[in-house]
Amino acid sequence: MTEIDPDTVEARIRRSFARQGAMETLGAELSHISQGVVEIELRYDAKLTQQHGFLHAGVISAALDTACSYAAYTVVEPEVSLLTIEFKVNLMSPGRGERFLFRGEITKPGSNIIVADGRGYALTDGPAKLIASMTSTLMVIRGREGISG
Repeated sequence: MTEIDPDTVEARIRRSFARQGAMETLGAELSHISQGVVEIELRYDAKLTQQHGFLHAGVISAALDTACSYAAYTVVEPEVSLLTIEFKVNLMSPGRGERFLFRGEITKPGSNIIVADGRGYALTDGPAKLIASMTSTLMVIRGREGISG
């Protein structure tokens, strides 16, 4: 793989994230970008819960998928794009907290397929509580019309 400029990568990820209507709807914010790792934070909002008041599994999955995808963007060339082709989510504890942190980390970079793992945490006054994990598989897209970073 070619050398990737971290400043260019961060700017690209921030521009792309700003175009995500889903993350905007959820009120999600990028909080950390580094080589192989991206974190997204989200405030508790009753509109994002299921019937028991816990953060909805679909919201958790969307945030983890996005964190894993952008972590993958930190290890690819600027001219390529990515699409998630598979993920598995384990919901380990109810999504109960004031804020939530979703971290995506690259497990296996590749030229065609990238594997990332994600962890979701509920944040309160005490220690962060692990609420979910994800394993994500992403396909690298090159030169396909209509699909760009």
